[in-house]
Amino acid sequence: MSRPTLLLWLSISLVGLTAARVQANDDDTLQLEDIFQLEWASDPQLSPDGQRVVFERNFMDIMKDRRRTSLWSVDFAGGEPRPILTGPGNPRSARFSPDGKRLVYVSNEEGSTQIYLRWLDTGDTARLTQLERSPGALTWSPDGRWIAFHQAVADPVVPFVKLPSKPKGAEWAPEPKAIDTLQYRSDGRGYLERTHRQIFVLSVDGGTPRQLTKGLFDHGGTLSWTPDSTAIVLSTNLDPEGEYDPQESDVYRLNVAGGELTKLTDRDGPDAHPIVSPDGRHIAYLGHDDHKMGYHVTRLSAMNADGTGHRVLTTQLDRDAESPVWGADGRGLYFQFDDRGDTKLAWVSLEGEQRELASGIGGLSLGRPYSAGSFTVAHDGRYAFTQTSPTHPADIAVGGEGALRRLTALNDDLFAFKKIAPVEEIWFTSSHDGRRIQGWIAKPPHFDPAQRYPMILEIHGGPFANYGSRFAAEIQLYAAAGYVVLYTNPRGSTSYGDEFANLIHHNYPGQDYDDLMSGVDAVLQQGYVDPEQLFVTGGSGGGVLTSWIVGKTDRFRAAVVAKPVINWMSFALTADAYAFFYQYWFPGLPWEYPEHYFKRSPLSLVGNVKTPTMLLTGEADYRTPISESEQYYQALKLRKIDTMLVRIPEASHGIAARPSHLIAKVAYILGWFEKYRAEKEVEIEVEHG
Repeated sequence: MSRPTLLLWLSISLVGLTAARVQANDDDTLQLEDIFQLEWASDPQLSPDGQRVVFERNFMDIMKDRRRTSLWSVDFAGGEPRPILTGPGNPRSARFSPDGKRLVYVSNEEGSTQIYLRWLDTGDTARLTQLERSPGALTWSPDGRWIAFHQAVADPVVPFVKLPSKPKGAEWAPEPKAIDTLQYRSDGRGYLERTHRQIFVLSVDGGTPRQLTKGLFDHGGTLSWTPDSTAIVLSTNLDPEGEYDPQESDVYRLNVAGGELTKLTDRDGPDAHPIVSPDGRHIAYLGHDDHKMGYHVTRLSAMNADGTGHRVLTTQLDRDAESPVWGADGRGLYFQFDDRGDTKLAWVSLEGEQRELASGIGGLSLGRPYSAGSFTVAHDGRYAFTQTSPTHPADIAVGGEGALRRLTALNDDLFAFKKIAPVEEIWFTSSHDGRRIQGWIAKPPHFDPAQRYPMILEIHGGPFANYGSRFAAEIQLYAAAGYVVLYTNPRGSTSYGDEFANLIHHNYPGQDYDDLMSGVDAVLQQGYVDPEQLFVTGGSGGGVLTSWIVGKTDRFRAAVVAKPVINWMSFALTADAYAFFYQYWFPGLPWEYPEHYFKRSPLSLVGNVKTPTMLLTGEADYRTPISESEQYYQALKLRKIDTMLVRIPEASHGIAARPSHLIAKVAYILGWFEKYRAEKEVEIEVEHG
């Protein structure tokens, strides 16, 4: 190779390798600070006559570093969205009265979270409650006179010991906290009060709410009135040792006048989300028979109002049914389900006839492209839902009358000046068993197929969850920084049916590794990714797989392991849902199967790791406690592997709950990868003689 040719080749190579870095500073791509500009719609509610949609408009408060909400409405026919309630109170959970003239909602505008009533014709608003704790599941009675809700109520507690009182003005240490409950802390909530959720009813004229249920049981979830407004149907577990069987629940009928509970279902497994048909003849509910598998398909069932005549309506659908809503005529139900990374709306009759109505539901998971969406149905069959795509978070769309229509475009003010990363679907074959695996590729906004880019493999958690063709701020920011991003649904992912999900039953992580590496190889075959510039990251279950990957290969230049499980034995005894994991994800308790726990732990492969690896976890994470990251960090340090431990103060498992935490997460991941994103070495041939 001649010197002029060599210099030209070197110049072109370096331009190709550095061009992506320049994009990170382009004003027309998404930047970290733009997180504070994003908005999204949630919880759409159609008025009973189907004429307008009330929804929550979510945005970021850059001064308070919090997500905020306000209530807006938009006509079903279209037009400009209009505010109903704005201000500091974060109004949410709005529900129309049966006649459509009033809205009940919750707000913390006066400090504590309370129930409010608003008259839509005049805008008059009344505060209805003086509650000690936040209410949930607000539900109107059909006669419009009552509102049912649940609220945590303190358990009667007798102190274990009586300590002497401190002298006036003395500064003693805080008193010890004595814990004797199975569930004593919860991710996102911290250490729990001694409370149980109870059902209340409240007159719309105000006054004191009346408590209907009692005892050391949680009565929560969906509440559904009978048409005569005399009873409420709900799901609960009244077994005195029910906390040791966390999947179990049954449907009950609660008499409003006397508080009596009548059990309507009786099987081993969850029976949840019960809803009464408009004529009161049937009750629909969700659930499955419990076989102690890692994953069970959730079926939609129906029964007679007295608990007889149980039948499954979605027998032909090998997918999870969610959020059922009765049609006004009582002949069938609307529900949503995930299919191959897409959330869809469907209708099913009482005879099991099913038809699909809409797709693209979602957009409520702002950071990563998980499934999260909701819908609502009016009396006339019109429906509204949160709609998403890779180009925008949740907006409001409608259907049921003509073609599907998108009514809002909440981020057009930002995206009009920002170039969003294009996302394309990819299917590839797993090297393990030839199964077809689905994934998506996000390319830098100024993608040039003639260049070669670095690539990030981003892995979802769960593990029983799914990514899809949905907006994801983190994916967009990685692409804007000049990376091709691959995200996939390896075996174990939901939305592909029971058999595919349970390929990882008592075998996770397992052949997910082969699926993921096959995806990387499939993208490399496209020719625009530099095989020497591969990076990998993932959170929760994705953190498990990232740490597993670097224990099995050194093909990645750097890795970021976010909120992982490193040692399944310690996780099984420190995670907040520890009564669940050992029963469903493992064959038994850790001391009964120590070898099984250890061989599935990334800690077992730490001796193989050569890849520079960052650990990133919230300090208040009680789902995958930070002690998991600390174990791995210390193990890597002892092996003298380049590593860093990033602790996010006050963050729970959902690290990105606060905008600044989402920004910090992305910044640290990109910073770590940038440290190892070296230019490709070029060997220069030197001619002698």
